[in-house]
Amino acid sequence: MTTLSIDIRKAEPRDAAAIADVHHEAWRGAYAGIIPHKALNVMISRRGRDWWANAIRRAASVLVIEIGGVVAGYATMGRNRARELRQQGEIYELYLRPEYQGIGLGSRLFAAARQRLADHGLHGLVVWALEENVNALQFYAGAGGRDVAEGVEVFDQKALRKVAFVWD
Repeated sequence: MTTLSIDIRKAEPRDAAAIADVHHEAWRGAYAGIIPHKALNVMISRRGRDWWANAIRRAASVLVIEIGGVVAGYATMGRNRARELRQQGEIYELYLRPEYQGIGLGSRLFAAARQRLADHGLHGLVVWALEENVNALQFYAGAGGRDVAEGVEVFDQKALRKVAFVWD
């Protein structure tokens, strides 16, 4: 019998290629058919290994979740960017490889990201999700988030509504 460890830790530059792979797989899985194909491909191609290595070196807050030494997902977080919302922290991205979704790892990574924000003195949390990304909406509602605001993101002239979930 083999026991696999699940670790959540701060990302290091050596994780850049694995995070880029997670980003590619997760975004393709989450947004194919929602974000126009060309725009999605451009967005994914911009975030390769070098982009992630630079983000990690610039002291961006990036966490990874590893299973048996394999990076299964990541989260990025920091200060809330929406001035109209009073919550101080924001999780910008939280993604898992498709094969690791639905088994509780997202909840563990979400809890770790919230704790990291709180440890840095940021009270309250905002997360934005595209309205057509039903899995994300269900995840954040299930985690106790309140849907309090809406916005719009434009991709190749296609306007998509987004929803802000908050935790106080």
